Amino acid sequence: MEINGIEKSRLFLGMTTKELSTCLDLLEAKEKNYRKDDIILHAGDKTSAIGMVLSGSVTIESNDVWGNCTVLSHVGKGQYFAETYALLGEVLLVDVRANEDCNILFCNIRNLLDDSKKSSSLKEKLLKNILIISSQKNLVLSGRSFHTSPKSCRGRLLSYLNAIALQTGSREFDIPFNRQQLADYLNLERTNMSKELSHMKDEGLIEYKKSHFKLLKVD
Repeated sequence: MEINGIEKSRLFLGMTTKELSTCLDLLEAKEKNYRKDDIILHAGDKTSAIGMVLSGSVTIESNDVWGNCTVLSHVGKGQYFAETYALLGEVLLVDVRANEDCNILFCNIRNLLDDSKKSSSLKEKLLKNILIISSQKNLVLSGRSFHTSPKSCRGRLLSYLNAIALQTGSREFDIPFNRQQLADYLNLERTNMSKELSHMKDEGLIEYKKSHFKLLKVD
């Protein structure tokens, strides 16, 4: 397996090339390719593997039996998904969908909990890195709760756009969602959200084109 670049990822951070190779064997690492809109993991399934996005991106979605979709998060290149489900062995409550053509590295992290396998400093490093990954994911999910707490459509949009500006350190940025995904993420109706974006643009609060936004300073 080609490991160039993987050693810089959060899961394998601080490891030598030799240690990384050993870890990939321990975790039974496998690469898989997916096309846009493919379901990578289905709600109701179980997984023992954490997924790392090597290229492309995926979305974490909650889809109910009545056809309602809620986008919970966007997972881009170098980021991870399903780490909590993999560690706990719990049934997935979400779908993982390919947001575009993507390449995923799956690592069986349940192996780290196997008492029959000798403990080592590498296992300790991996578990520490997984804890950090899980903590970062909790921040992302708590952020969504923060953005959906305002009752108004404008309040939710302002909360989200302001957070992206803070994270990127710029008033001009690209968001990872298209219009429908943004509406699903903020739990809004797409038509109403699009109208509100137009009103905000007319009022001089923002400029935007597709997924590119610029926040304007109001005197």
